[in-house]
Amino acid sequence: MKASQGSLGRVFIIRLEDGDRVPTCLEDFARTQQISHAQVVLIGGIEGGQVVVGPRQSREYPPEPVLIPLDGAHEVAGVGIIAPGEDGTPKLHIHAALGRMGKTTTGCLRPGVNTWIVGEAVMYEILGAKAVRRFDEATKFNLLQTE
Repeated sequence: MKASQGSLGRVFIIRLEDGDRVPTCLEDFARTQQISHAQVVLIGGIEGGQVVVGPRQSREYPPEPVLIPLDGAHEVAGVGIIAPGEDGTPKLHIHAALGRMGKTTTGCLRPGVNTWIVGEAVMYEILGAKAVRRFDEATKFNLLQTE
C-alpha cells in the first residue's frame, strides 16, 4: 500500500441537471474550480449510458471490460476520487450502485452515464496530496500513483 496525506480544502454542494454526463461534468467542474484532488459523493437519478461491471476474466491482462447498458431511470449512490491525469487534468474514478425495480447493478461509471432529472454531489477538495493517475501498460488502466 502507498499513501499520500492531504488536508480538507473547499467543499462544494453540486446539483447536476437532467442530461448532465457523469463523470465528464464533475471533471469539468473540478477543472474550472482548479481542483486537482478530491473525493466525490453522488446521489440521484441516472438514465442511459453504460457501467463497467467487471473484467470478463479476473486474471487476463489487459482485462476485457464487461459493459452493461442502462435501460430506464435508476437510483444512484456512488463515491469516487479525483486525481490529475498525466496531462494534469482532473480525472474522476467513480463506482456506484444503481437500482431499478428492486434490482441493483454496481460498477464503474467510467464509460459515462446521464443524469436523470437531478443528481446531487458533494465534492471535498483535498489539499497537499501527491497523487496522479498514470497509464499502466499491463492493465491498460490509468492507476492512482502516490508520490
